[in-house]
Amino acid sequence: MLICQALPADCMKNRRKGMNPYQKYKNQSVESMSQGELLVLLLNESIKDLKRAELSLQDKQYEKFNTNIDYFQKIIRYLNQTLDMEQPVSHDLQRLYGYLLFNTGRVLAGRERKASEIPEMITIMTDLRDGFAGASKQTTTSHIVEEKRVVV
Repeated sequence: MLICQALPADCMKNRRKGMNPYQKYKNQSVESMSQGELLVLLLNESIKDLKRAELSLQDKQYEKFNTNIDYFQKIIRYLNQTLDMEQPVSHDLQRLYGYLLFNTGRVLAGRERKASEIPEMITIMTDLRDGFAGASKQTTTSHIVEEKRVVV
């Protein structure tokens, strides 16, 4: 019995990938984002991971804490690897990412003793996200071509 009769080929392709319609929609949303929007999305996810890690540490759920710190580190490593080093700001971002990775290592090693580092990292990531979001909006609005009408 087919659940999706209108487009069975699409349904089968999605079933093979293990994607439900919501996952497909989510993937299409991400694929249609600009680079600035994707960067802001990654920064938002990294902030969520830090906040989850902080809550897990407070609740002494160390496995969840480690998982969330690991997710955060993966995002930071990805951002670091994708820097265009020909841009002057990339060197500053590389140092910032290195600092964040160093701090997460300290937090992992010290847990409760170094828990005070997490809010500082959240602040750094929030400021970074807000800066990139603002720059992305300026870039997007400055490159919009306005429609001109010719009146005869």
